[in-house]
Amino acid sequence: MPLTLEDRIAARIRAVDYRDWRERVTAINGCAQPIRLFGAWQVHDQAGAVLAHHGGKVFVPCGNRRASVCVACSDRYAADAYHLMHAGLAGGSKDIPTTVTEKPRVFATLTAPSFGKVHSGRKSSRGKTLPCACGGWHHPDDPRIGGAVDDLTYDYVGSILWQANVGELWSRFIRNLKRALAQAAGYRADDFKDHARLSYAKVAEYQRRGLVHFHAVIRVDGPDGAADPTPRWATTELLEHCIQAAARAVQLDTARPDGAALRLGWGSQVDCRHIRPSSAAEVEEDGEISESRLAAYVAKYATKGTGKSEAVDKPIRSQLHLDHLRISAHHRRMIQTAWDLGDLPEYASLNLRKWAHMLGFRGHFLTKSKHYSTTFGAIRGERRTFRTLQALDRMGLDPEAVTVVNDWHYTGSGYDSDAERELATAIAEGTRQQRQRKYEREVAA
Repeated sequence: MPLTLEDRIAARIRAVDYRDWRERVTAINGCAQPIRLFGAWQVHDQAGAVLAHHGGKVFVPCGNRRASVCVACSDRYAADAYHLMHAGLAGGSKDIPTTVTEKPRVFATLTAPSFGKVHSGRKSSRGKTLPCACGGWHHPDDPRIGGAVDDLTYDYVGSILWQANVGELWSRFIRNLKRALAQAAGYRADDFKDHARLSYAKVAEYQRRGLVHFHAVIRVDGPDGAADPTPRWATTELLEHCIQAAARAVQLDTARPDGAALRLGWGSQVDCRHIRPSSAAEVEEDGEISESRLAAYVAKYATKGTGKSEAVDKPIRSQLHLDHLRISAHHRRMIQTAWDLGDLPEYASLNLRKWAHMLGFRGHFLTKSKHYSTTFGAIRGERRTFRTLQALDRMGLDPEAVTVVNDWHYTGSGYDSDAERELATAIAEGTRQQRQRKYEREVAA
């Protein structure tokens, strides 16, 4: 009789190497898909003698941002995204001055256009559920929400081509915005960089219909960046007006498979909210959002997947793979459309088969301009440096007098069994709950 999962878990816990294995998993907060390495970490003095040695097998976090793939790593990604975003909003860290709170800045949302009617669960201002385009009413958890009301008339080809080109639409929006600001100030577009700099950070969020929104913090700096005072002519009201105009002016011409012309642009709904300093009054006025709340929103958006199922967080390998996905009919149709278009030579540059699982979206989920704030790489580097210095301090070693040598080799990914995966999931949940309780105690204090 085969062993049950409970039996396999019990056997793994009784194994002689379990304590060592658990320590390695706890060190990566219960990562769901760790990278397995073998090698050594050594500390050498100036003469080359080994002062400290740690070798053998280690786990390294997978680093996946999606909560549906790895909760532990998505929590870390969200924390890093919060600090990256908050530094550009409030300053006072990551080499960004606190004076950024005085600069013209808005939180803008650019949406996708309509490609056909979809089921919705809209509510009135009083919280009453409004009828859907199909004539019925939908509960917020109704799986039909976001799907096409009529899949025969819904423009799946147009939606995938829009999504595949949304990065270029954003680039054209930024160029239009710089041009609009320059014209409002009386400068030529090419001279904008001599008088001001546009800094931004944006995050992509999937809607239930499978298309992305872009949420962006957009700030006007002086020509030398965040520390440079913004020109007097640049105001929050002017920035908002120019954002609206720049979004409306974006156009990108392409063609459908049959050769018919297709003009792509942003949706008609462009939302702009003013950003209130977190040090101001606690109550947000209409149309405002605080720095801390905004940074938390972005961190949440950055760890979301496509909202379909965990099975589609990995690339599609074949038509057979696609046929066996457990997803909604609407999202299946979008993935199928991207897969089919990816086989046509005229769309080869879009690499649609590679990105079919992302419904054609080919961009990064969180991007920023060079001078908005710090980078993910810098944040991770600071964390590695802190841990190294912490280890050297425990050993009583001077960082300036030693050399740290890392020699690690890849041996595989993931855990060896379903029992190990279950135990790692429990460790991850325990770590998360422990962190939440600590946070609640700090807030209460």
